[in-house]
Amino acid sequence: WISSFTISKPKPSAIKGNSPRKPVIEDLLELEDVDKKIMKEKSSLDKSPPDFCRFEIVNEDIHHWRAFLTGPPKTPYAGGTFVIDFNFPAQYPFKPPEIIFATKIYHPNVKLDTGEICNDLVNENWGPTLNVRNCAEILKDMMENPQPDHPLEAAIATQMLEKPKEFEKAAAKHTKQHAM
Repeated sequence: WISSFTISKPKPSAIKGNSPRKPVIEDLLELEDVDKKIMKEKSSLDKSPPDFCRFEIVNEDIHHWRAFLTGPPKTPYAGGTFVIDFNFPAQYPFKPPEIIFATKIYHPNVKLDTGEICNDLVNENWGPTLNVRNCAEILKDMMENPQPDHPLEAAIATQMLEKPKEFEKAAAKHTKQHAM
C-alpha cells in the first residue's frame, strides 16, 4: 500500500527555515527521512490500532491524516465519533503535528469555531520520541478530563466549573448534533 501514496515535498522555503534558497541534496534526504518516519507510524497504527481511534491518509498526502476518535464512555462525548485532522510539519518529529477538530465539539480546551486545541495539550511536553499514538491518547484524555483552568472557550469553562450538569447536557447535545 505504501507505493500508492504520493509524497508531497514542501516548498523550498519550508526546508530548514524560511530562506528562499534551492534545496540541497541533504535537505531532500532529510525530507525522505521524515516521510519514512510518518509512513512507519501509519504502518504501526494499522497493525496495532488504538481501540478508540482509527487513522486515514487524506488525498494520498502522507503529511495530512484524519483521525476518527470515538467519544470515551461515561463522558458527554460518548456515542459520537469525532473527526480530527493531523498535519505534519517538515520538522516532524522534532515539532508536533498540527491537530484540529474537524467535528465541532463543546469543550473548554477546543475553539468552537475553528476546532483548534489548546497548545499546551500537545506542544508543552512534545519531544521527538512522541508520536501520533501519543497524540491520540492525549486527545482521549482531554475528552475524559477537560481542563477548565486553561480554556480556549472561557464561557464553556465557566459553565463547567459553576454549572457542571448544564455543561454535560450541552456537551452531550452538541455531540448528538455534530459527531458521527
